[in-house]
Amino acid sequence: MDYRNSKWADDILKLQQDNGSWGYFHSLSNPVSNQLITTEQALRRLKILGYTKEDKPIKKAMNYLQNCLSGKEKILDRVEKFHNWKIFTELMFSTWIKIYSYENKLANEIVRKWSCIINKTFETGQYNSTSYISEYNKIFGIVPKGGRLINFDSFYQISLLCNNLNKNIEPIFFKNVLELEKGIYYIYGNKLLTVPKVFKSKNTNWYINAIELLAEYNNVECKKQLDFVVKWLKKNMIEENKWDMGIESKDGINFPLSDSWRKVEDRIKDCTYRIEKLINKIEKENRNIA
Repeated sequence: MDYRNSKWADDILKLQQDNGSWGYFHSLSNPVSNQLITTEQALRRLKILGYTKEDKPIKKAMNYLQNCLSGKEKILDRVEKFHNWKIFTELMFSTWIKIYSYENKLANEIVRKWSCIINKTFETGQYNSTSYISEYNKIFGIVPKGGRLINFDSFYQISLLCNNLNKNIEPIFFKNVLELEKGIYYIYGNKLLTVPKVFKSKNTNWYINAIELLAEYNNVECKKQLDFVVKWLKKNMIEENKWDMGIESKDGINFPLSDSWRKVEDRIKDCTYRIEKLINKIEKENRNIA
């Protein structure tokens, strides 16, 4: 199904600036008067609508992120003082470059650094905070202090590390992510092993965001850990191979995909497309080894 030519994509592309950004990158806390979306939100929404690194707007945005990562460009966001801003922004830029492409040398160097930290953190078969702090200090020259760098529990680390950890470490790390009491920061604020009680809800939309991220991990042992999600999704079909997450799931990022949800069937079509895609992603490796 092609949503690339939707009104939603057109609305976002009209807002892209000459340098490839959409203004502020991460936060609208101090927005320019006419800014409607951050660069990060635009990249996420365009990815969901089917845009890839081959599309001109994404190429333009990737060039902007490359310039930010190399120091040629500065983002408009105010410097946040509760963590190391340079390390955090490098993490953000590299994550979004990697989401679209594995071919950027600067981003891959950040991937390498974080992979070293997490591989060391879990080398004994479980999370070791002392190892995390020690390896972080070895790699970055400082110890992590507060904010989103004190641990591995944010969208950025989990996305950046996807398919980049040692194969024996990856399922252990993955299990720890599922067991995090506060979920994945910036995406979902509850334990992922506990599925939402109400399917038609904003909470379900955010929960599926997190599972979609984890489903990108190709490790078979990681895929198996998501079997419970597939069972939950199939249990919530409204009829055979159809799902409805309700009007509550409309968030302007994941939904709508169709130009309008005035018709219930368009909402069901969008929800079904998203959930079928997720189930296929989770079950793919299991089918390949069956």
